[in-house]
Amino acid sequence: MKRGSVLLLMLLTGSFAWADTDIDSLRSNLAKTFPEAARGELRPAPLPGFYELVLDAKVYYVSADGKHLFLGDIVDVKSRTNLTENARQALAKRLIGEISEKDMIVIAPKETRSTITVFTDVDCPYCARLHQDVPELNRNGIKVRYLLYPRAGKDSETWRRSVAVWCASDRVKAIGIAKSGGQLDLKTCANPVDNHYRLGERLDINGTPTIFLENGKKIPGYVPAAQLTAIVRGRNGATATP
Repeated sequence: MKRGSVLLLMLLTGSFAWADTDIDSLRSNLAKTFPEAARGELRPAPLPGFYELVLDAKVYYVSADGKHLFLGDIVDVKSRTNLTENARQALAKRLIGEISEKDMIVIAPKETRSTITVFTDVDCPYCARLHQDVPELNRNGIKVRYLLYPRAGKDSETWRRSVAVWCASDRVKAIGIAKSGGQLDLKTCANPVDNHYRLGERLDINGTPTIFLENGKKIPGYVPAAQLTAIVRGRNGATATP
């Protein structure tokens, strides 16, 4: 367990007092000093006397009197369960679950036993290595779902190549060509690349590939197929530990 796993980010100035905490009142008063709180999800926290504020990919803890705001991980010492990571996983699972598979590039085995969702950059070398592993992952019963995340951002060549992959008549073939450095017909069409990119930002994606398990567990970077298969089989549905 890392030292200082609970980090005090800031002490809010001012005081808000009421006998019984009302979430709407807490949100309203908190937003006076921390305006971003107005668009976050606020609910009781597993830490007595605090509320959990989920804002983008971050989980904050707010004291019931509105005086203190913490950013960091809370660990249940007895069970060694990272309660904050559980909240992040639940958020990722929900947000990814809101995207239909028709808005993803899906490479599935004949019989799916597990599913991973991968934020991928078509020009990323490690994404290309992971793509080479897809046949083995499929043989192991793992469905691979791609979300396009061009790290260079909008107006980049990678963005245009990502759109071209989506607009190809055979997206699976096109993404293979792109990842091998091949030439694409840079056609355009209605596409979900912007939605994928904004979701990646919300989930704090800072590198590719980034893999999510079915339970929302985040695995950054390339993982060899055998190791990834073991992780998928062992951790889908499991709670996080520090």
